[in-house]
Amino acid sequence: MKTNLWKYLSVFIVTLGLVVTGCSSTMKTAEQMDTKDATSAQMENLLEQKNREISNLKSSLTSTEQALQTAKSREGMAAMGASGSELLPPNAKAGECYARVYLPAQYASETETVVKSEPGERIEVIPARYEWIEEQVKVKEASTRLEVIPAQYKTVTEKILEKPEHTVWKKGSGPITRIDEATGEIMCLVTVPASYKTVTKRLLVSPESTREVEIPAVYKTVKVKRVAQPAQTKRIPIPAKYDTVTKRKMVSEGRIEWRPVLCKTNMTTDVGREIQLSLKRSGFDPGPIDGLIGRQTLNAVTAYQKKKGLPTGGLTLGTLKSLGVNLK
Repeated sequence: MKTNLWKYLSVFIVTLGLVVTGCSSTMKTAEQMDTKDATSAQMENLLEQKNREISNLKSSLTSTEQALQTAKSREGMAAMGASGSELLPPNAKAGECYARVYLPAQYASETETVVKSEPGERIEVIPARYEWIEEQVKVKEASTRLEVIPAQYKTVTEKILEKPEHTVWKKGSGPITRIDEATGEIMCLVTVPASYKTVTKRLLVSPESTREVEIPAVYKTVKVKRVAQPAQTKRIPIPAKYDTVTKRKMVSEGRIEWRPVLCKTNMTTDVGREIQLSLKRSGFDPGPIDGLIGRQTLNAVTAYQKKKGLPTGGLTLGTLKSLGVNLK
């Protein structure tokens, strides 16, 4: 609606300018031409009429702007949950400033016991137990074989007559020595005893033969692993397990409330400087320590309030108390 009013007002002003220009030309003409006085009077009346219309339009525009501002203010209050009775701070004191600040939700910790795991049972397997023992294992079966018994011989030694006893003539010697070749030769008939020789003979004692020989079975000792106790299963009950957990429970929801705050009415440069120094000591950068609460200082205040769980939205007296700043 405001846009349309401005549009109509712009068109009217342009038209009025044209009319005024025309009127000026007409007045100049009237001064030059005394015969057109009546026309000038009509133009003056028309100008007065247009001025009244402009005044009425300005009044209408001002009323419209005020209505829009009121509607926006009410919409803003409604968005923050304000009712008609909360449009202004209750129990306000003279000389103090108030602002609608956001109080964060409040939480409380509570401890409870919860079931971590349900009761049940587990099956435990007891493995089989084995032992090593020694056993005789037959490697080869018993059998028989034919064995050849060779012929048996014996060796005997005996003397056999090689030459029987006999006599031979041998030259002899005696007291009579032969004088010449023709006489004195002695010849003796000598007995030669029999001669024997030793002969070794191999005599057969028993002829060659065969016999059946039994071959016993062959065994060896080996270590054998055997089950001493078979595998078993055992059911073991498992009790339930519980755990203690701490939960955060909302005690109150975040809300908007009126709270006393610092403003230009009750703010001094010394107080601003103390606020900046306290913020800096707390680890929040307020910018230059000049006592002027600018954007950087307000950002530091908001960060401090959020960390401490304080209401945000302005320099509340609670924030000043937390910072250790006393109003003089």
